[in-house]
Amino acid sequence: MSRLLAPIVTSAGLVGGFKTARATGNRPLGGAVLAAAGVGAFVLWRREVGPARAAALTGVYLAAFGASHPLAKKIGAWPAVYSVAGGTALASLLFGSAPRR
Repeated sequence: MSRLLAPIVTSAGLVGGFKTARATGNRPLGGAVLAAAGVGAFVLWRREVGPARAAALTGVYLAAFGASHPLAKKIGAWPAVYSVAGGTALASLLFGSAPRR
């Protein structure tokens, strides 16, 4: 289950942050949700694979957030958010877990 926790947290941060911003009309509140999930994922990744890879995965998370904006202009807001959340979850699964022995 610990292998799935960070991907769940990042997906919840991206989807939940967008939903919060959209539902409340308060973009900073959505950003707070996004940031809290990012910090939580960083802590999980750091414990699992160390600070360097955790920082890289946090960069992927932030890049996904940034990429969702131009992508939304092409495919729509929700499909863009789901796409980047899926991509970030996949990156977390592939690179955010220590190899099992």
